[in-house]
Parts: sequence; C-alpha cells; structure tokens
Amino acid sequence: MAYFDAASAAPLHPVARQALLASLDEGWADPARLYREGRRARLLLDAAREAAAEAVGCRPDELVFTPSGTRAVHTGVAGALAGRRRSGRHLIVSAVEHSSVLHAAEAHEADGGTVTRVGVDRTGAVAPSAYADALGADTALAALQSANHEVGTEQPVAEVAEACRAAGVPLLVDAAQSVGWGPVPGGWSLLTASAHKWGGPSGVGLLVVRKGVRFAPRGPVDERESGRAAGFENIPAIVAAVASLRAARAEAAEQAGRLRELTERIRTRVPELVPDVEVVGDPVRRLPGIVTFSCLYVDGETLLHELDRAGFSVSSGSSCTSSTLTPSHVLRAMGVLSEGNVRVSLPPGTAAEDVERFLAVLPGAVAGMRERLGVPAAPSPAGRPAAPALTVDALGRRCPVPVIELAKVIGDVPVGGTVRVLSDDEAARLDIPAWCEMRGQEYVGEEPADRGAVYVVRRLG
Repeated sequence: MAYFDAASAAPLHPVARQALLASLDEGWADPARLYREGRRARLLLDAAREAAAEAVGCRPDELVFTPSGTRAVHTGVAGALAGRRRSGRHLIVSAVEHSSVLHAAEAHEADGGTVTRVGVDRTGAVAPSAYADALGADTALAALQSANHEVGTEQPVAEVAEACRAAGVPLLVDAAQSVGWGPVPGGWSLLTASAHKWGGPSGVGLLVVRKGVRFAPRGPVDERESGRAAGFENIPAIVAAVASLRAARAEAAEQAGRLRELTERIRTRVPELVPDVEVVGDPVRRLPGIVTFSCLYVDGETLLHELDRAGFSVSSGSSCTSSTLTPSHVLRAMGVLSEGNVRVSLPPGTAAEDVERFLAVLPGAVAGMRERLGVPAAPSPAGRPAAPALTVDALGRRCPVPVIELAKVIGDVPVGGTVRVLSDDEAARLDIPAWCEMRGQEYVGEEPADRGAVYVVRRLG
C-alpha cells in the first residue's frame, strides 16, 4: 500500500518511535515535583522545549506544548484577541485557512467580534496588499497559514508580517504544514504547529507567543505551560515530537529535492495521461510533497475508493467526499474545479516506483468511472436539430452529474445559444464555471430558482 496522505498525518518517524519508547521509562512522573522521578521528567521537558524553540526560532520561555495543533490555534487566537481587546475586536484571516482558524474566527464573531476574510487568487495565495488594506485601527490580530494544507501553496508570510508590524498588529502563523521543512520567515508574533504533520506522535501541538505580545489565556488555567495549556504534560509524546522535528529538519534538504521532483512528475504527467484535468495550486511557490488536481466528470468519493483498491491512500477536497455535499472551502475560495479532486501528499522516503505505479493506475480508474457515468465522447452530437436554448434539470443529483448533463447537450444548441442548468448541488456553483473555462464556453451567470439555482452557459464553439 502506498501512503500518499502525509498532509493529513505523516507516518511516525523512526526517531520518534525510539524517543517515545526511551522516554516512557524516564518521563512518566510529574515534572512539577521535586523528588528524583519528577526532576528526571522536568529535565526531559526542559530539554525538549529548548530543542523545539531552537528549531522554530524563538526563546524557550515563549513556547508551550499543547494537546494538539488545533488546541494551539484556538488558544493562540482567543488569547491574542483577549489580550488586545482594548485595541479593538477585529480579526483578519485568509479564506483558505485551516478549519481550526476559521472555527476560531466564527467563535469570535458569535461573541460580537468582526472578521475580515481575505480572498486568494486561483493559485490559493493571498496578496500582501489585501492584508494591508484590511488592517484598521480596531484590528486586534491577523492570522495567515505559512502554506496551504490542501493545495500546497506557500503564502507570503514575510510580506504580510511586515505590513502587520507597521500597523502594530500581531500576526499569528499556522505553520503546521511547513515547520518540518524549516523555520517560518518574517516577523511573526505567534506561531502554531502540530507534531503529527512532521512525523511525530499525534496529540502534541506547539504554541509560540513572542515576548511583548499582549496575551490573556481564556478559560480555566493552572500553573503548567505558563498557564496557556492546562493539564499534565504528555512528556514521552513531547520528547518524541521534538526528536522527530529535529530529525525531519536534518533530512529536509535531501527529502525536499526528491519530493519536488516526484510531485513535479505528477503535475506534468497527469494532464498528459488524463483528459480534462485541472492541476491546482501555485506551480512554484509550494510545499515539496503536495500536488492537487481535479478531474472533470468524476465522482471524488468513488475515485478515492478506486485508488484505495489499487493500493493508494490519497485524500480529496471534493464535495463528493463530504457529508455536507459542499466543496472544500479552499477550492471554493480559489474558484477552481472541485469535482474529482485528488490531493497527493508524499511522505519523506516515497519511492519513485510508487509514483510511477500511481500514474499507471490513475488513467484507467478515471476512464472507467467516466464510462460508467455516461460521459459524452464528443461535445457536439451529429444529426440533431439545434435549439436556441435548452434547460437541464439536475435537481437532486450530486456532482459530477450536473456537469455531465451540461456536456451532453451543449452541442444541441447553436453557437450563441444557451443551456440553463438547474441544480441544488453547491458544487455546481464552482464546477460549471470551471467547466466553461476548460472547454472554451461562456459562463453567463447564476439566476435564482425556487429550489437551487439556474446556471446559464452560452455556447461559443
């Protein structure tokens, strides 16, 4: 089985396993106690904090360990907002942040605060000028991920941090995807990360709050972790997490070169092997191991099952894999095709042979699905009378069926004629415009309907 979902959770690094087993014998006691076992545990915890701080680029007393990366984000956002409440209650986030950041933003809004969600371009990147324009006198905090978890696009953290510094606003950086590859550049004020993203055990997060940043922890606190992460520290897991971070950093240059070559092979060859594919994310400014693409006329959940049966573990941002039937918020913000979406995120050590086998299996899996769904072989059927306008009723039908039905009839209207697609699937709002761009047709727009919406397409050729 080839595991290609390292962006969700990287396989446990061998160094993490060794450190975990070794520290189980020494790090089980309460590090707050003064007896021998407690002192041993405290030494392990202090050494781990110093090593993590060195890797991140901060002081040891600025870093605390949390029970998860999500908890680090929630604590960091809430604490920074509370600490700067006198400055205002305005929060800035990007539209493609991890759900942990967006959920924290929603909680802030529910509590009476205001949130600006900065949009991104089709590669998934924010413009530093957009953050600068969003900054105001009442802005308490800005948040920006270092790199996107779904498409791999790296964000201009240093430029945004400079704009925030000039305005006197702290910047929180979610570095979960990138900190295993190297320190985050720029003058950020707060940073969060999660150990299972770089090959450490799950259940360990990092929260860094620079000295001078006003911070007020929310909720009940205790004396542990500077009052910012209540509860008994899981010292064996913390030691293993930091040991694997150091190991990942030591291997980063070599592994990044290998993975960039492999992901570039996928980015280049998938569109050559599979018709009607959109590769998304920045082609240059991206993480080494992530490549994401979307396939027209393909059900994302079924495609993932097909690839799983063929021996490949991949993930998807497609609405077809979601119980809510809504596209990934990242793909939606980018305005790219969501149906048949596949994210390949290669862990360090991935064999080139596994990538080649994936490229050999994918075309047949997609072709077989399209055949079963009745995808038209040609966009313009011969011998049918042309109508000036047609309506396709796709109510109650999930992606990619609305787009397939559009493709079937677009050739039945003359050049300049229109097709109106009635759909209540949220993915249609993304996928029909994306189909038009890929197939050289004109997307006229969306019209309201009693149920769902009407998407109007004009045939150009």
